[in-house]
Amino acid sequence: MSDALTDPEWLETDGRGAYASGTVSGIRTRRYHALLMTATTPPTGRVTLVNGVEAWIEVDGKRLPLTSQYYAPGVLVPDHGPALAAFSPDPWPRWTLQLGDGLVLEHAVFLSPEPRGPELPAVVLSWRLVVPRAGCRLSVRPLISGRDIHALHYENAVFSFDKDAAGDRVIWRPYTSLPAILARSNGRYRHDPVWYRRFLYTEEAARGLDAVEDLAAPGVFEWDLSAGEATLVLTAPRHATETTTFRQSLSRWLSSTRRAEERRRAAFPSRLQCAAAAYLVRRGSGKTIIAGYPWFTDWGRDTFISLRGLCLSTGRLKEARAILEAWCGTLSDGMLPNRFIEGGGPPQYNSVDGSLWFIIAVDAVLRAATRVRPAVPRKERERLLAAANAVLTGYARGTRYGIRLDVDGLLAAGEPGVQLTWMDARTPRIGKPVEVQALWLNALAIGAASDDRWREPLERGRRAFAARFWNAERGCLYDVVDVDHQPGAVDGRIRPNQIFAVGGLPLQLVDGSQAASIVATVEDQLLTPLGLRSLAPGEPDYHPRYVGDMRARDAAYHQGTVWPWLLGPFVDAWLRVHGATEARAEARRRFLDPLLAHLDRAGLGHISEIADAEPPFTPRGCPFQAWSVGEALRIAEALG
Repeated sequence: MSDALTDPEWLETDGRGAYASGTVSGIRTRRYHALLMTATTPPTGRVTLVNGVEAWIEVDGKRLPLTSQYYAPGVLVPDHGPALAAFSPDPWPRWTLQLGDGLVLEHAVFLSPEPRGPELPAVVLSWRLVVPRAGCRLSVRPLISGRDIHALHYENAVFSFDKDAAGDRVIWRPYTSLPAILARSNGRYRHDPVWYRRFLYTEEAARGLDAVEDLAAPGVFEWDLSAGEATLVLTAPRHATETTTFRQSLSRWLSSTRRAEERRRAAFPSRLQCAAAAYLVRRGSGKTIIAGYPWFTDWGRDTFISLRGLCLSTGRLKEARAILEAWCGTLSDGMLPNRFIEGGGPPQYNSVDGSLWFIIAVDAVLRAATRVRPAVPRKERERLLAAANAVLTGYARGTRYGIRLDVDGLLAAGEPGVQLTWMDARTPRIGKPVEVQALWLNALAIGAASDDRWREPLERGRRAFAARFWNAERGCLYDVVDVDHQPGAVDGRIRPNQIFAVGGLPLQLVDGSQAASIVATVEDQLLTPLGLRSLAPGEPDYHPRYVGDMRARDAAYHQGTVWPWLLGPFVDAWLRVHGATEARAEARRRFLDPLLAHLDRAGLGHISEIADAEPPFTPRGCPFQAWSVGEALRIAEALG
């Protein structure tokens, strides 16, 4: 069975929410591993069209496999393949394979993102012999489905193997309701329809999910490798008129596209900055942020937490403004959506903190805009501030799920059966969670800068926070006060949320010896090389590992599991307590460098969503996570 430590994953994105992804071994271990996927309503409506390929070489009368597949009940076929001599994820995934008898093959995959003009995003696969050899033939059979990215595909009578072939192009349309698949190659296509049955996805099986799938293989592309590089290009026209794209010859299109991609990727000053670009995608005519690959769409909370790092720490102020502008139009009763549904339907407004993070993001963007020219146009600035004010007004008046300004100036929230904070799996935290208060008071301070009516609740809330959250017995802050809306009831478990009272936000709510004690407690109880534990060891319900089926994983998700994004507010807090100037070098060595080492462990060039709470801190969850990358970028900027 695959493991994140031994079979890292690569990712190529198209700028619209879709992607190509797989493992270094080449074995597809997730239902989400695919070569050609398209977002029919960017960035949602994602459908998988080409899952992978079966490839082999014939030379000197021998057939040498280039790919292996897992089949149920757990058989690897073939059980031996070429030796992997080298792999590099930069500038895109490239494998060097040793096939024996001095035969060395280089294979590469890259996704050309949404390009200039009318052309479509396309995935490019190439194979070439490092040392040419006569009589060496390559065969590649695409494995096709045509399904929602979260689903599985099975043999059926409706699937169409029909082809439309002309010149170097082949078009398949497996299902009339989905985009067609357009393939171009510099080889020869031979139509040979066949079903491949019972692929096994080991990562899905480990998560207790359905894990067996059938794929269709309509035909085989063949090349004489002694003649040069073999190339296969796959794309998905949404309409019949788009089949006229790739007007250039394949060789000319490939040459110009490859050069353009090399220049684009070489322009990024670091791997993290290159990774950041993957999460910025189109929504309609605007921009948004994908929360993570492979399964997340754009979530409000994740977008606004990620934005400061992904956009402002990388000089993408224009994109940051476009993202906030796009989200402004989704306001409802003082709330922004927490998530959009993959298959359509109304947005979900089920987050207390996401809308407050929006105000933090608006403030950060407008502050950054004062340092550049041209300035943000007045009407745009007014729209953003009006949206922030609408959130404050809605929360103060009262909105969904019991979210309301209480008499003490703090924000109460929550109803039974609903998780409104970022700890959204079986962790209700009804009442007044500590980080929600930090966000609320910061949002009031931002609002008060342009509207005096927020000054009084701000001061009232600050007094109540200072009086009610300090846990003198443990030398830190309570995680929730007025638990379940019961006055005076407190949750004293040590969690990372208290760090936002010291770092991660513009307004520091706790300073002096109390701030130092909070940071010391968090460092001692929660800090790991990959981020902060969500619950301290020794607390009730602490889980050291995030493993098992969905029920077991949900039970561990916020009960010890490590979250890399929380390292951002922790480093902010640590610097505030220890003195930013003199402590930067130590902070980089102790906190940032171990996190950057993760770039080569799981999602290559990226940072995972979560990790186990105990050594070896195995990466888990989503291998490519926006707020993990965003906060790492923000830390890197702060540390210089």
